[in-house]
Amino acid sequence: MVSLNMNDSRMVSIAQIQAFTKVAQTIKFQGTSKKGNYEWIEDVLRRFRYRWLRKKEKSILKEYLMRMTGYRHAQMSRLIKKQRKGKILLSSTKRHRFPKVYTAEDIARLIETDKAHGHLSGKATKHLFARACAVFGDQRFKRLKDISVSHLYNLRGTRHYQSHARFFVKTLPTAVPIGERRKPDPQGTPGYLRVDTVHQGDLDKEKGVYHINLVDEVTQWEIVGCVEGISEHFLKPLLEAALAQFPFTIKGFHSDNGSEYINHIVAKLLNTLNIQQTKPRPRRSNDNGLVESKNASVIRKHMGHMHIPQLHATAINQFYQEHLNPYVHYHRPSGFAEETIDAKGKIKKVYKLYLTPFEAVKSHLNATDFLTDAVTLEKLELNA
Repeated sequence: MVSLNMNDSRMVSIAQIQAFTKVAQTIKFQGTSKKGNYEWIEDVLRRFRYRWLRKKEKSILKEYLMRMTGYRHAQMSRLIKKQRKGKILLSSTKRHRFPKVYTAEDIARLIETDKAHGHLSGKATKHLFARACAVFGDQRFKRLKDISVSHLYNLRGTRHYQSHARFFVKTLPTAVPIGERRKPDPQGTPGYLRVDTVHQGDLDKEKGVYHINLVDEVTQWEIVGCVEGISEHFLKPLLEAALAQFPFTIKGFHSDNGSEYINHIVAKLLNTLNIQQTKPRPRRSNDNGLVESKNASVIRKHMGHMHIPQLHATAINQFYQEHLNPYVHYHRPSGFAEETIDAKGKIKKVYKLYLTPFEAVKSHLNATDFLTDAVTLEKLELNA
C-alpha cells in the first residue's frame, strides 16, 4: 500500500493516465487525508477539463482517480458532481451518534453468563445480572443489571458476541395434530380398523398401483381396494366406499404415519363419520402388525411383487370387490390368537382357533348389537 502524496503534474494526456493505470493494477494507493484527497481530485478534474472530455476518456480518468484514492465508483461520482457545481468541500456537520453505554467488557460478561447458563431468555439473563450485583457484590455487572431486555438482544447480535458465543439449535420435529398417538383398545368389539398401503413397485421411474388394505382387529373382516395414486383425488372416494362395505359400525381408524392418511382430508372424512383416528406410538413397530401380516398373506400372495402400471388400477379394484374380498370374508380362514402367560410373565400368543371373518362375526356373543341397521346375519349368510 502506497500513501498518496505525489506530484502528477507531468501527466498531461489521457493516454499517459491510461498507461499508468495499467501499470499500477497491483499497487494499492491510499490518501494521506480526506481534505488532501479532495483538493487533489479537484485539481486533476480541472486540469484535464473533465466536463468536456469524451465518454471513454471520462471513464479512464475516473478509474485513475479511484485507483489513486481508493474511493468506490459511487463515491467518486458524487465528488465529480460536486466539482461540476462548484467546489469539493468537507462537510462541516457531523452525524448525531448516541453515547455508547455498554462497552466490550460488558459484552464479555454477557458471553460469560450465556455460556455458563445455557443462553437463557432476555428476562432471565437480566435477573442473573441483578443477582450477581446485589447478592454476590460483583460490580462488573453494575451497568448490565439496568439493561433493557430489547437492548440485551442487540448486544447478542453484535459481531463481538457472535464470534465468541455462537450456538446452534438442532431442528425440532414438527408435531402434526391429526390422530391420537396410541394403540387402539377395541375390548372385543368389532369396528376398529387397521389400515395400510402397499405399493406395487416402480419401473423406469414410473409408479405402480397402490393397494389400500383395511382389516378389522377383532373379526379380521378385510376390505382391499386399488388406486392409481395416494393423493386425496384417488384415496378419498376409495376410503368412503371401503368404510361403507363393512357390515358393522366403524369406531376406530388406525394407520401408520404416512401422509396419505395423516392429513386434513382423511381427518375430516373420519370426523364426519364419527370415527376416532389413531396412529402408532414411537418405537412400537408392532402396533400395526395385524394389517402388515395381511399385506403379505393376502395382497402379495395374490398380486405378487412385480410392477403393475397405474392404468390397471380400476380393473384390479373391480377384481377385489367382485372376487377377492368375498373370498376372504367367507372362504379364507384366519388365525385368532389366544394369549398365554408363562412362568416368567412373558405373554405368548398361540393360534389354535381358525375361522373365516364371517364365522367370527356369527360366533360373536353380541353380533346383532354391532351390525349396521341395513345388515343382518341372514343377509350376510346369503352372500356366503
